[in-house]
Amino acid sequence: MERRNVLKLMGGGAALAALAACAQPGNDIVDIASGDPNFSTLVAALGAAGLVETLQGPGPFTVFAPTNAAFDKLPAGTVESLLQPENVDQLRSILTYHVVPGNITSDQIIGTRQRVATVQGGTVHVDGTGKVGVRVNNANVTQADIIASNGVIHVIDKVLLP
Repeated sequence: MERRNVLKLMGGGAALAALAACAQPGNDIVDIASGDPNFSTLVAALGAAGLVETLQGPGPFTVFAPTNAAFDKLPAGTVESLLQPENVDQLRSILTYHVVPGNITSDQIIGTRQRVATVQGGTVHVDGTGKVGVRVNNANVTQADIIASNGVIHVIDKVLLP
């Protein structure tokens, strides 16, 4: 399958182009997420969990990045509760479950099913065999292959829970 068709399946189009514009050479994962208002909840959570410096490090990392809309799908009060200092360990566990060591790009996913180890210690199921795109556990990848200086971001429509 041609790469442009893969990106269309994974939600390419204008939204990917807009995010790719944020992915200037030298921009790390946090820079890219911080530059997009759709990731303000994720960026706030990374700060509260003390993970900003880690995701600004050399990596490489693959991040399955939930949007604000994905966080909004959680039960009412969940995000606010997770951002409280007494829940930092739970928040860190959830966020690191979205991070995989190394670079995993769409060309490595399409046509396969994989169990991938996360930084949190668990595994996520990545399914690239569907006709409508790629799924990570029960989340859809809506935009793929946003390349950062220290890894790659794939945008997802749900928060992954370990």
